[in-house]
Amino acid sequence: MPQASSALASHLNDGLRSAPRDASLAIIFPGQGSHQVGAGRDLYDAYPLAREVFRRADETLAIPLTKLCFEGPEDHLRDTANAQPAILTVSLACLAAALESGALRRQPAFVAGHSLGEFSALVAAGALDLEDALSLVATRGRLMRDASQRRPGTMAALIGLSDAALDEVCRDSGVEPCNYNSPSQVVIGGPVAAVEKASRLAKERGARALPLNVSGAFHTSLMEPAAQGFAAAVDVCPIRDPSIPIVANATAEPLTTAAAVRQELRQQIIRPVLWRQSVLKMTSAGVTTFVEAGPGRVLSGLVKRAGRGLTTLSLDSADSLDTLRHA
Repeated sequence: MPQASSALASHLNDGLRSAPRDASLAIIFPGQGSHQVGAGRDLYDAYPLAREVFRRADETLAIPLTKLCFEGPEDHLRDTANAQPAILTVSLACLAAALESGALRRQPAFVAGHSLGEFSALVAAGALDLEDALSLVATRGRLMRDASQRRPGTMAALIGLSDAALDEVCRDSGVEPCNYNSPSQVVIGGPVAAVEKASRLAKERGARALPLNVSGAFHTSLMEPAAQGFAAAVDVCPIRDPSIPIVANATAEPLTTAAAVRQELRQQIIRPVLWRQSVLKMTSAGVTTFVEAGPGRVLSGLVKRAGRGLTTLSLDSADSLDTLRHA
């Protein structure tokens, strides 16, 4: 293994584990929809280990992912099959740069990721190697794209709807909750006509309904074909016990064994993302600072809505490393 690759493996697999533990810290990783052309380029230019993450992605996937990330075109980058490995790569390049630069010097009490971001968290916790995570995510993206074409659907964000009203809307329209993002925001998904009906019903109850520009109804039963195919990939993938607890999307409970990780990954595609509940789990355990490692700042915004007294820091650029270093 080349020296840079060995250094990268050491940083990603051991960098957080060997640092002093901070019970007030969690590192979180974004999911699909957070990426833009050019994200991570300044870290790529400045930090050898960030460059190595991109190089390994190109080599593992046998596609010019780096060029796509930095040059686009954007419609190709947003294709589910490309977007998922791209966001994983940028997120872990951000983490590698933070560890290489010394900006991140503490072991978090938890790691977590939103949907796709859970795979970045698995690498950070030492449960997956980078190459295996890239392969899994590429497979996941292809399967979800294919399932969306076979069983078309869409998603919408409902804002300001109570849990009881949400249950009514879902029952009366035939949609399913996809993401419990914050106390005031839940994403629903299902067939296009059903999501449109649910949006009307939500508005009648005083909520806002925002259609999402997505290619399918992710984290719903429409993804069952993808979940079946992905389970086969998970079954043969090397997975280790995490060295840092990973708060799971499907249960909002910490994962601490390889067996629990496998179970989570088998069901994650068709189960709603319990992000609101995951943040509550971490804050109830004493976490007060969340570092979002990866493109965009969507999760930071959701954390801020979870309660007062929480600090969010972004890890998405060279400038953000300075902020993190002095935090």
